[in-house]
Amino acid sequence: MHLKRDQDGRIVGDGAEDEGEGRKKEQGDTDGAVESALLHFSSPKVAASMRTRVYRPESLVWLEGFQALRRWRRIHHHTGLFAVPYDVEVEVGATQAFPLGRWVHQQRKALRAGELEDHREEQLNTEGMVWEPGDEAWETKLAALRSFHRLHGHLAPRQDAVWGEADTEQLPIGQLLANLRRKDGLGKDPRRAADRAAQLTAVDPDWNCPWPLDWQRHYAVLRDLATDEADGRLPELEPGVMVEGDDLGRWIARQRRDWAQLSGEQRERLTALGVEPAQRPAAAPPTSAAGSPSKAQQAFPRGLAALAQWVEREGADRPVPRAHVEEIAVDGEIEPVTVRLGVWNSNTKSRRDKLTDPQRTALAQLGMDWA
Repeated sequence: MHLKRDQDGRIVGDGAEDEGEGRKKEQGDTDGAVESALLHFSSPKVAASMRTRVYRPESLVWLEGFQALRRWRRIHHHTGLFAVPYDVEVEVGATQAFPLGRWVHQQRKALRAGELEDHREEQLNTEGMVWEPGDEAWETKLAALRSFHRLHGHLAPRQDAVWGEADTEQLPIGQLLANLRRKDGLGKDPRRAADRAAQLTAVDPDWNCPWPLDWQRHYAVLRDLATDEADGRLPELEPGVMVEGDDLGRWIARQRRDWAQLSGEQRERLTALGVEPAQRPAAAPPTSAAGSPSKAQQAFPRGLAALAQWVEREGADRPVPRAHVEEIAVDGEIEPVTVRLGVWNSNTKSRRDKLTDPQRTALAQLGMDWA
């Protein structure tokens, strides 16, 4: 039977009158059956499809969208994750303006509704599908962190470090790591934060170590140097041995001297590299009449320990403000001891002529050129 359609694709008759005068329409039940079978389409595209007597299965429509996505990424040289703008249209096959942006949006909706088949999700992932708007920015940062780790072997950059494989892709990676380590640095959504933490841990398990990143950076560099040794232990490194701007020899000397201030895990890691605490002098220091070191005798080692903390955190090039106060851990003391580091540093500098050679050496190892 031939159906007669109007310009919008609606079935308006069976075309019997065009087959000749001899044919007559059936009446009664036949008319009712034809009337009930009439189809009405509000979409011109569906009507056009029906006019050509071709109905495209949903799978073919999906494949057309997938091919459009692949073609668009190839044209624009996108190789990683990249969100398709909503208004993007692309030519694919016989379709001049396939609504790719809207098609991608539909895939996101289908995934959230649990209606997207697993194999289609996998196919879209291979083409850099961005499922959530915030994912693209995060993946860009994560890619930069992976790139940095591949070259340096750690995720403990200086806070002012920038990184990128091209001049147009420079990222303040030092500040980024500092922000990520803060409370809610990975976002306030617990599930998303846990996923991102797992991704960072897969890159470097020590990215969120419980000690300063400056300590971790020095340790990571030394760890890599130790792997080149036959016994896995560091050779003797004197102050002045520089790697990537860090004085490794001076840093090791400081760790040996301040061994008591390190955590148990820090000590274990350094011991595995062959770093051991400095031996204490056999002779006991002079004591006051009461049998304990005098305040004057306590001042220099405590001030030196406070200065070491400052240098490790802020760097030797940054002057200590005169009003600055530093808290340090002292053997035998339950609570941290407060040191007026700014005043101590200023007084020690003005009295440098009265310092002993060991005291000057200790200050020089911390980068105090005036010593």
